Order: sequence, then C-alpha cells, then structure tokens
Amino acid sequence: MITIIDYGMGNLRSVQKGFEKVGFSAEVTADPRVVERADKLVLPGVGAFKDCMDNLRNGGFIDAIHSHVSTGRPFLGICLGLQLLFTESEEFGCHQGLGIIPGKVRRFAEDMEVAGERLKVPHMGWNQISIEQPSPLLRGVADGSAVYFVHSYYVDPENPEVVATTTDYGQRFCSSIWHDNVMATQFHPEKSQQVGLHILKNFGEL
Repeated sequence: MITIIDYGMGNLRSVQKGFEKVGFSAEVTADPRVVERADKLVLPGVGAFKDCMDNLRNGGFIDAIHSHVSTGRPFLGICLGLQLLFTESEEFGCHQGLGIIPGKVRRFAEDMEVAGERLKVPHMGWNQISIEQPSPLLRGVADGSAVYFVHSYYVDPENPEVVATTTDYGQRFCSSIWHDNVMATQFHPEKSQQVGLHILKNFGEL
C-alpha cells in the first residue's frame, strides 16, 4: 500500500488519483501511526516551508517520517515535499527542515534573464529534465522529457551525488534527487501527463 501524508497542505487527491490511474492503491492519512508502518510513503506539499514544517510537527509526523526512512522503505517527496527533506530553507527567514538530505533551499533570483528577457518567478509550467544519474523513478524516462513545475525555491544539496536530474531556468538547478530509498522531485509527476504517470508507476513498483 502507498501512503500519502495528509498534514493539511498538498494536492493529496490528485496524487492519489495518479497512483490509482497506474494501478496502485493509495491511502491518504493524517495518522502518524499509519505513516510509520507504511510500505511506501509519499510526502506532497504546496505552500510555505515554515507552515508545512509546523504542520508536520504539530501532527506528530516528524518522528514517523524519520522512522520510515531509516528502515529503508521507499519514500517519495513531491515539490515542497522535496524541499522539506533538506536541512534548512531561506524562505521568509531561515527555517529548519527534516534534515534527511544535507543542503539548503534557496530562492530564484528576481533578475534572471535569458536572451535579454526577464524570467518570471515562480518558475511555472513545462520544462525539461536532464538525467544525471539513473534514479529508480526514472526507469524508462527519456533524457530531456518535459514535466510540470510550480515553484519559487529550489534545493541546493551539499552532496552533488544525490542529484538525479537537473533543469535549466535562468540557472541549472536540481529538479530531483535520489539517495538510497529516498527519492523526490521538484516537479509534479501527478500533473506531468504520461511521463509523470510513468514516474508514479516506477515508484509503485519498487
């Protein structure tokens, strides 16, 4: 069973429907006891970093997430669910994350340009991924595939070996990671049509 954490923030139903579309049962839960014993765990997220961390803490999910990851069971973070894995974020101050992946969450610069044209922040819409290492999520996904993004912040891992894909938007940034049983994407697989569904299927088959 795939378990999706309901901590009050995130596109929970769309992620659940994505898994169901590729043939996997997925439950949405706000019970940290269910999270701790999940076979496969998904942490989606939208909104502000600090608010999400507060909700995870107040819901009793922090220890449950660390327990799940430490036992080697598959974990998938989506969008803010990727950023929350890191040590800290500079969003509206400096805020501590889950600390599972060393590194920081940084904001795109407001003055980014390409060919003299100012780039908008947030980075919103379709963009390509360049595969840096063969994450299990990417099995059968072509290099240069287009996926859907909505974000103003990006992750900056201390260890470049955790970077699974990069994407260009005024700069080259890490758009997904893979470290042992922990996988996470800055883009939204559930909004990325066939490529995204294939990624969710790969996670379900782990």
